[in-house]
Amino acid sequence: MAELEILMSGYQRGDPVATTVLIRQVSPLLLRFFASQSGIRQEAEDLLQDTWLQIHRARHTHRPGEPLLPWIYAIARHVRVDGYRRAQRIRSREQTMDSLPERPESARPVPAPDFDSLIAVLPPSQREVVSMLKVSGMSLEEVARATASSVGSVKLKAHRAYEKLRAVLGRQGSGSRLRSGDDVV
Repeated sequence: MAELEILMSGYQRGDPVATTVLIRQVSPLLLRFFASQSGIRQEAEDLLQDTWLQIHRARHTHRPGEPLLPWIYAIARHVRVDGYRRAQRIRSREQTMDSLPERPESARPVPAPDFDSLIAVLPPSQREVVSMLKVSGMSLEEVARATASSVGSVKLKAHRAYEKLRAVLGRQGSGSRLRSGDDVV
C-alpha cells in the first residue's frame, strides 16, 4: 500500500502518470464498494465519478505518510450518502405517470403549407412581386425596375398579396382548405 501513497504524492504534485496509475488501481476497488451497496452498475459508476471529483478537489488535504485508502473510502462513503440523499429528494418530488395523455385533436398544430403552395393562390403578378421581395430579397425599387412598373404599383400588388395570404392562412388555421383556383378577396 506504500505504492498508493507514493502515487498520491505524485498526484498532489501534478504528475499525470502517477494520477493515471492511481486512478486505475483504486477505481476497481471503489466500483466494487459502490456496486455492493447499490447493486446498480450505472449508479455505481456515477458515484465513482463523483468520488474522483471530490478526491480531486480535496487532494491537498491528504497528508503524506498517512494511509491513503481510509482517506479515499471516507470520501467515497460521503459521496454515497450524498448520492442516496439526492436520489431520495428526487424520488420524493417525482410524480410517476402510467402514460402521457394524448393531445386532443383540436389542440394539434396544423402544419404550415410550404411557400410555393401558399403563393399558388395568388394571381401571377402578385406571386411575382412577393417572390422577388421575400425570396430574392429585392427592394421595392429593384422589383419596380424588374417588372417595368412603378414603386406604387409594386406596393399595391404586395399589399393585396399579403391580405390574400393572411386570409388563406386564417382559413387554414380554422380548418378549411383553399384550393389554387378559389377566390379569396
